[in-house]
Amino acid sequence: MNLTGLSALVTGGTQGVGAAIAFSLAKAGANLVLHGLREDALAIETIRKCQAFGVRVTPLYCNLLQPLDTVLREMGEHAAIIEPELSLLVNNVGVFIDKPFLQMDESTFDQTFDLNVKVGYFLTQHFSKRWIQNGVSGRVLFTASINGLLAEADHTAYDASKAAVSSMVRSLCVALAPNNIRVNAIAPGLVRTPLTNQTLDHDTEALRWMQLHTPNGKVPDASVCGPIAAFLLSDDAEHIHGQTIYIDGGMSAWQQPELPAGLRGRIDVC
Repeated sequence: MNLTGLSALVTGGTQGVGAAIAFSLAKAGANLVLHGLREDALAIETIRKCQAFGVRVTPLYCNLLQPLDTVLREMGEHAAIIEPELSLLVNNVGVFIDKPFLQMDESTFDQTFDLNVKVGYFLTQHFSKRWIQNGVSGRVLFTASINGLLAEADHTAYDASKAAVSSMVRSLCVALAPNNIRVNAIAPGLVRTPLTNQTLDHDTEALRWMQLHTPNGKVPDASVCGPIAAFLLSDDAEHIHGQTIYIDGGMSAWQQPELPAGLRGRIDVC
């Protein structure tokens, strides 16, 4: 993919899936505005790796749970000052702070939807107005999740928010494609990030369970997400609009895994 000369804003771009996307965009030649919550070791390392490709990389630290007008001013306006020709928007920032459904509270629910849905919706609106006014062919990528398709009992707010992302991508496609603005999403399955490693590095049973539920048997690191993201933002994907691409080793295609040998014959399957 060739993104030379283009500029991108990547929210939540300093670690995990966001950092993997940023790395692939920089490798393809894009200049970057990398959003993160704070400057830390992960942010510094991501910036260093992206700069190694000879592109401009500017950090932009902002708490996206501030009032929306503050977020749009600190993110949208500042990013456009840093990279005036910015035409790529990656709405990657998200949060998983779920509680069991019967213990869910309004604050946790609202924070989940604010970060996973609302911020990306209005950043897309902000930049789309600018692109339409200036005749720019903008490109938008959201990070959805396999959880928007396959549910988990204790992830009700998160699952609902990620399903909303995929639905929003379709709606924004229909609204913006006539203005030559492309909107798509990637939906990772379980990948290794600083967050998921807190469990996977210490719980071999959990890791084996997730491998069992993935047809290719892998739980890869987040780098598998980057090349697909770069492709969807490139000219090579010019006729792909409104799609959510699952990067999940086949998990979303599988009704359920084969029973382990120790359970066969003990469970009736209708």
